[in-house]
Formats: sequence, structure tokens, C-alpha cells
Amino acid sequence: MRQYEWGAEQVAPGRWSFALWSPDAAEVAVELGGTAHPMTTEADGWHRVELDAKAGDTYRLKVGEHSIPDPASRAQAGDVHADSVLVDPSHEFSPWDGRPWEEAVIFEMHVGLFTPEGTFASAAAKLPDLAALGITVIEVMPVGQFPGSRGWGYDGVLPWAPHPAYGSPADFRDFVDAAHKAGISVILDVVYNHFGPDGAWIGQVAPSFFDPEIKTPWGAAIAFDEPAVRRFFIGNALHWLREYHLDGFRFDAVDQIRDKIEPEFLEELARSIRKGGFDRPIHLTTEDNRNITRLHDPEAGLYDGEWNDDYHHCIHVLLTGETYDYYASFGAAPFEDLCLSLECGYVEQGQPRPPQKTGRGERSCHLPWHAFVNFNQNHDQTGNRAKGERLLALADPDAAKVVHALLLLGPFIPLIFMGEESGETVPFQFFADFTGDLAEATRKGRLEEFPGVKEFPDPMSIDTYEACRPYKGDAAVAEEWRSLTRELLAFRQDRIVPLMKSGRAGDPVIERVGPKSLVAEWPYAAGTLRIALDLGNGGPFPDGGDWRINCGAYRLACFIEA
Repeated sequence: MRQYEWGAEQVAPGRWSFALWSPDAAEVAVELGGTAHPMTTEADGWHRVELDAKAGDTYRLKVGEHSIPDPASRAQAGDVHADSVLVDPSHEFSPWDGRPWEEAVIFEMHVGLFTPEGTFASAAAKLPDLAALGITVIEVMPVGQFPGSRGWGYDGVLPWAPHPAYGSPADFRDFVDAAHKAGISVILDVVYNHFGPDGAWIGQVAPSFFDPEIKTPWGAAIAFDEPAVRRFFIGNALHWLREYHLDGFRFDAVDQIRDKIEPEFLEELARSIRKGGFDRPIHLTTEDNRNITRLHDPEAGLYDGEWNDDYHHCIHVLLTGETYDYYASFGAAPFEDLCLSLECGYVEQGQPRPPQKTGRGERSCHLPWHAFVNFNQNHDQTGNRAKGERLLALADPDAAKVVHALLLLGPFIPLIFMGEESGETVPFQFFADFTGDLAEATRKGRLEEFPGVKEFPDPMSIDTYEACRPYKGDAAVAEEWRSLTRELLAFRQDRIVPLMKSGRAGDPVIERVGPKSLVAEWPYAAGTLRIALDLGNGGPFPDGGDWRINCGAYRLACFIEA
């Protein structure tokens, strides 16, 4: 019996079931072992057949004049245009009970850059070091196969197949198992809002997969009103959880997932996962530019956390003074905005925010503080800059250390970007591995995006990619930062996480006591978390504290009050 509606699955020893939704195709066949095997066409647009085969065999789908890899390929024999491979999903995983969300300290990882080898296997060997640092969750940037060998992963076209430059499906399973042995959960960043520009054959053989009436930054929107389309992505999520033993997801740019029917796809997706019968906590997070709250309200039982760009923007403007583009609405009163973010999570909650012409967001003060994933850096906020500078390359290092402490000691879920734990300054630039006209179009697009930049890193160059590889700087500086990170995370797990697990017991009080200083209190059933922060104000500051840091003009003290 099949578990998923799309792709090829083993349904009995030596017996495989193949399925494709292509409602406009009159004839579809599986090309296997040198023979084209016709598929049975059903009235609802599905084409199915069962055949004798074994794991490791390669196949293609013949749809009209097109011979294509399976859009739900579990692995490829080469690039995104190569044959698909039958994969046996069986794997012996170690016992793992998972970790509660309140314990989450997220480390965002790009597998290709995390180690010199750039593989799942080499990354797995480093996981005990991250666990010793205090990391409890790895968020893996997208691994669904994309064109070429290197890229961020958001141009994927085969979202069921691990990118072969990183390793095989078995290698990814071993990576997840190694993380669990180290006490680390693994969540995967997945892209359900678009396909990349090279190798997305699904648009050729199933045009109804897309809705030309709805536009996104990448073209026509995916048609989430089609049941078969919904099953493609829901099945994809369940397959990662079941067959790779993952602990959850970060869903990319869900504001670009458009619906015409109820329930909305994001609700159906979360409910399908919640009903999956998993024996461990499954953590679901979103990136959503709308600043909405309905998906993360605990009463809905859908999503655990939302990437909180607003918090980042406050910190970035305060430390760098940059107020261009999407920082503009944070330029007028960034410290006041920080106070609001520490109180409510979101800053932009529908109120007027010049120069914005319309309000964005809605009231968020009622949400649990751990419903917000806060960060001082991430792949987007670093890599979407023209030259990919990290915060430490732009800001006073003393100020950066103090906001590092604020991030890791706050009541929100902290995320640190690969290298941030070591005070990394190497850039994280946009890079890809396109060829021909697509490569030139991408270069042109980047130049048009940043017209004032004269010296621009070539996104297709291997040198641009290698320039982004972290952990090559001053060893003494890196150890100083790692020591700070280790100390902060030990304090967080010992003193702050127990408060978080006890539950919120009232509204926060954020008192601004100077132009750039504040005292914040968050009440819990087991006690109160209080943080005093001075970002260069120079005025009176509390003595003592259960943990404190003084870096030049910048200071932070943390108090735990029973």
C-alpha cells in the first residue's frame, strides 16, 4: 500500500508503484530497464502502474514528447535532468524522544559551506562540537535538489531528493541520526512557494500545477486549490519526517503561498503533520512577511514559531545606522521599536509606519514569547546584501557581543547563523551554479537589484562561493566568541528554560530608562526573567545580576527572580 500519492514507492519486495498527476497528458509511461511501460490513466488526471524493480534501478517518465525525471524523485543519478533512482527508505535510526520547543537554540547551517568537504558526512562529524556549545536544533538550509553543485537551495526543483553534492539519501539519514545521538533536533528549511528556473519539468507536464492568474516574485503561483498539488507538498513533508526522522521544518516565505479555497493550505499542511502519529515533538516554523498571528496562536495547534524579521531590523539599524530599503520604517525610532519587539514580538502590527503607505501586520502581544524566532543574522539578512557582509563587519564588536547576549538570554527562541557563534566576519554572498543564458540573466538581475554597487561578486564564480566558507579566521577571536556563546547557552538552559517551561504568568513590562537603555521583565509561573540593557547610553545601570557583560560603552545584566 502506498504512503504518498506522488512518485515511486516499494509496495512489496521487488515490486514498485509509480504515480504521476498530469491531467492534460493522454499517455504516460515509465521508462525502466530499456522498456516503456504504459501507465493506467485515471479520470482525475492520475497515471499509475506497478512494476517489478529493485532499489538502485533508474527510470524516467515519458509524458507525451517529454522524457523527464520524476518530479517526486527520491534521488537522482546525476543532475536535475538525469534519470531518477528507486530508493529503499528503510533505515535503522537510534532511539530519540526529541526535545521540547522551549529548549530550542537554533543553528542555521548551509551543508555545503559548513565544512571544507561540504557533505552530510563531514557535517555529522562536527555535531558533537555544536552540542557542547549548547546548540539544541540544527536548521538545515534547503537540500531538495537544485541545478548545479552549489547554491543556497531555494532554487530547488526536485524537493523529494537530497542534493547529491551533499551526499546520498542514506548520508542525510545518517546526519540526522548523528544529530540525535548528540542530543540535537534537526529541522529542514523547505520551499513550497515556487520551483527554481532550471529543471522544473512539472510545469511542462502538468500546467495545472500553477495558477497563471496569481503572480509571485518567481512567476505564476503554485495552484494550491488543486488537491493533487496539496498532496504533493503534504506528502513531501510527511516523507521527510517518516523516512529521514526529521524533527520539523522552517517553511520559506509562506506569504507567497496563495489560496482560493478553505481550509487554507498552511492549515491543512500543519494539521496533516500533527495527525501523523509521530513519537517525538515536531516543530513547525514559518517565514511570513505579513506579520499575522492566526497560524501561531496556541489555540490553533498549528505552528510553533515565526521568523521575526522585525527584531533583526531593530538590532541592525541600532548597530549600523543603515535605514535604506526595508530598514526605512525602522529608522525613525529603532530603540523604541526594540522595546516594542521585546514586549510583543512584532514591531509592525498594522499601525502607520512611514514611509510605508499601508500598515503591515496585526497585534501580537498575546502570543507566547517562544512563538517568535529571533536572530541578529541569518542567511537572508546577510546574503541579500550586495556583498553579503555579516553584522560584525558592519558594527562595533563590543555592541555585537552585547546584542548576542540579548538574543541568547531573551524569552524568545534564538537563532544563530553558521559562524555567528564564533564571531565570524567572512561574508555570506549570493551564489549559484547556473550556466548559459540563465547564468547571464542572474548576473544581470543582481546588478539591477544593486545599481549603485561598482564592484560586485560574480554569483556564478567558485571564488565567490569559497569566500563564504567560515571558520578560517583568527583562532583566538573565534575561541573568545565560542566561550561567550557557550557560557550564555549554559545559563539559558540552566536558568531561563525552566522559566519558559513553567508558562507565561502575565504581561511583560519594558521600561525605557534612557535614550538607548531599558529594563525588561517577563513574568513566568516559576519566576521572572529581567534584563537590563545599555547600548551606549552611559547612564545609571543596575549592579549585580545572575549574568552580566560589560563591553566598553555597552552593558547587559540578567536577573532571575523566583
